[in-house]
Amino acid sequence: MLRRRVSVPRVLLGVLLIVGCALAGAAVANRIDTRLPVLATARPVAAGQTITDADLTVVRVAAEAQVATVPAAQRGTVVGRTAAMPLQAGVLVSAQQLGDVAWPPAGQSVIAVGLKPGRAPAGLTAGTQVTVIVIPSTAPGGGGAAGGATGGSGTGSGPQVVRADATVVSVSEAADQSGVSVVSLLLSAADAVTVASTSGEAALVQRGVGR
Repeated sequence: MLRRRVSVPRVLLGVLLIVGCALAGAAVANRIDTRLPVLATARPVAAGQTITDADLTVVRVAAEAQVATVPAAQRGTVVGRTAAMPLQAGVLVSAQQLGDVAWPPAGQSVIAVGLKPGRAPAGLTAGTQVTVIVIPSTAPGGGGAAGGATGGSGTGSGPQVVRADATVVSVSEAADQSGVSVVSLLLSAADAVTVASTSGEAALVQRGVGR
């Protein structure tokens, strides 16, 4: 029986052709990839906080995206700057987010609401749209709806339930000894005064996106 000899040069040539094609494909892919490296937050940054190198990461976004960004090459111009507003993890960094603190926005306020166990959906995170509901104390003068907040359907014989739309700013990592957790909310200045001045039990209802 005749055995064919393996041609080493041909084998090497075949390997080189495969490697060359792979490199060529990668080069073409890089050329047609229009995404650009830009800066994003690697972790949450509070308003007024000085941004450090560890707070930043690099992501790639489409060049045609109509979103203000900071190129990764300009990382040094961001480190040491102050966050003008709270930044969630994974947010694309832009020049408008840096500088003098501009938080909360004009016409809005941030308040802290203490919530008992079971009075808010699990997994609330910054940016979640909610409706805060406060059931006033039954004692006279316990507080009622005013300003932009919406009252309940009471007949006026007692305190009315206070409702106001808000956005979650932050959630405390752990509840206190009584089981109460604190959630910071962004809402209109008028509603903030109403909610904060109403003595009673608060609850949060998560709203659907786009509502």
